[in-house]
Amino acid sequence: MGFAKAERLNKLPPYLFKEIDRLRDEVRARGVDIIDLGVGDPDLPTPQHIITKLQEAAEDPATHRYPAYSGMNRFRDAAAGWFERRFGLKLDPAKEIITLIGSKEGLAHFPFAFINPGDVMLCPSPAYPVYNSSTIMAGGEPYHMPLLKENGFLPDLEAIPAGVLKKAKVLLINYPNNPTATVADVDYYAQVVAFAQKHGLMVVSDAAYTEMAYDGFKPPSFLTVPGAMEVGIEFHSLSKTYNMTGWRLGFAVGNAELVAGLGQVKSQIDSGAFDAVQIAGIAALEGDQKCVADMCALYQERRDVLVKGLQDLGMAVEMPRATFYVWCPCPKGISSAEFTKRLLNECGIVSTPGNGFGEPGEGFVRLALTVDKSRLAEAVDRLAKLGF
Repeated sequence: MGFAKAERLNKLPPYLFKEIDRLRDEVRARGVDIIDLGVGDPDLPTPQHIITKLQEAAEDPATHRYPAYSGMNRFRDAAAGWFERRFGLKLDPAKEIITLIGSKEGLAHFPFAFINPGDVMLCPSPAYPVYNSSTIMAGGEPYHMPLLKENGFLPDLEAIPAGVLKKAKVLLINYPNNPTATVADVDYYAQVVAFAQKHGLMVVSDAAYTEMAYDGFKPPSFLTVPGAMEVGIEFHSLSKTYNMTGWRLGFAVGNAELVAGLGQVKSQIDSGAFDAVQIAGIAALEGDQKCVADMCALYQERRDVLVKGLQDLGMAVEMPRATFYVWCPCPKGISSAEFTKRLLNECGIVSTPGNGFGEPGEGFVRLALTVDKSRLAEAVDRLAKLGF
């Protein structure tokens, strides 16, 4: 017996990383030693003081009941304190912060609060696939703003057609950027605020990688720009910052109306993050941040091994200032899909084709710094044998 899926599902592309997992497993089944630089999942353990706090909290029966939909007051207070220490902006924990079951969940639910059928979401491309799919699931229409090398991988806001802007309701930005590893400065954010005010847009800032930066660089928050709090909401995650991807914990901060709208959707769909995980999250946000500095130092060493190795092979790879991704141009005359397949089949290296994040990503592959330095050096050696 066949069952017809909802039309919204038929509009969605296959989830990129599911297909990559399938291809990787096929090659591994042939006995190939795989170096997996595909999905951005940290290989480092969660810091011990966070694990210990979870263990203690899970033993307390008070954490076994339903959590509050918007998150524990203590967690939101901790998020506000962290945000003020990090970015210098004071927030109202009760109205301007909401707890998330990971930032992916919040980003996926946000369009359901503010996008009506036919409304346009201005989405970057290439980009994290959730932006596009959640817009479609909510009945909206994604308009893809190309992130191109000639534009510094920043959306050219003035190139958006007037007809699109008439229907546009939300502008989404993501810096430090996945997959290009580009960063944005406060001057660009000021342009975004002015553009949003001019065209009556809400701004969604995905800031999951602000704490994963190198060479002393500290990525700014979009919300620190004058006027941003009037138009924007920003999503933060504990996943990459504290190696807590599996724990599913994050938070959104910003304009009280936008936070409340997201909260209204969440109250209908989920039952909040496990209190014990939130208590562990408080330990992460309020504890010694040396673990974050140590993580960045380790990824910086990995970055240097991989990027310098690729540059020595003659590949025009730029040194990223943030994220744990390397946006690697394909050799001349080779497509993203072909380069990805050759890396996997001939080198045993898992990468992600740039066009899998959107057509403007054609000509690149994304490599994640999620293996140790020796394996990255080996990946470079394997690549050298291809003779590009």
